[in-house]
Amino acid sequence: MKSATALLATAWMSCATGAHADEASFLRTLQGNFAGEGTARIRTSSPVMNISCNFTSDTTENSLSLDGNCRAMLIMTREIRADLKTDGTAYTGTYIGSRSGPAGLSGSREGNAINLDIHWAKIINGDRDAELTVEKIDADDMRMTVTDMDPATGRMVVTSRIDLKRTR
Repeated sequence: MKSATALLATAWMSCATGAHADEASFLRTLQGNFAGEGTARIRTSSPVMNISCNFTSDTTENSLSLDGNCRAMLIMTREIRADLKTDGTAYTGTYIGSRSGPAGLSGSREGNAINLDIHWAKIINGDRDAELTVEKIDADDMRMTVTDMDPATGRMVVTSRIDLKRTR
């Protein structure tokens, strides 16, 4: 009985370590400098603005920090930052980029995408909830998408989508 228990414990530890190693490997692929373009809107009912962005992505075996800024209409600049920590396959952290103040992030990775729930510091678009996806498209491309529910229609609306390419 003791040997069966020891075998199960060893198997469980191997699985847990493998999941951690998978996350560390994935996070390393997001390391570097990125630049790109996209769209953003201040509210779900606002018109879409074209934006250009630059990001620096720093990673460790259990964290991801995206630090950048986006510019719209050559006159408006906004700092955007996401700091994530992973514990196995669960991700938690903070997001800065909204006028509401720092927002909480929590979620997990599925394939090449980290899917996160956003909990805004204040009510935005009728509630305090939205979604952020950080997706690795290929070796040199990443996409960040924020979606929020439109209070008038109940439909999810893309409030920002930024396509980024690694710069050298």
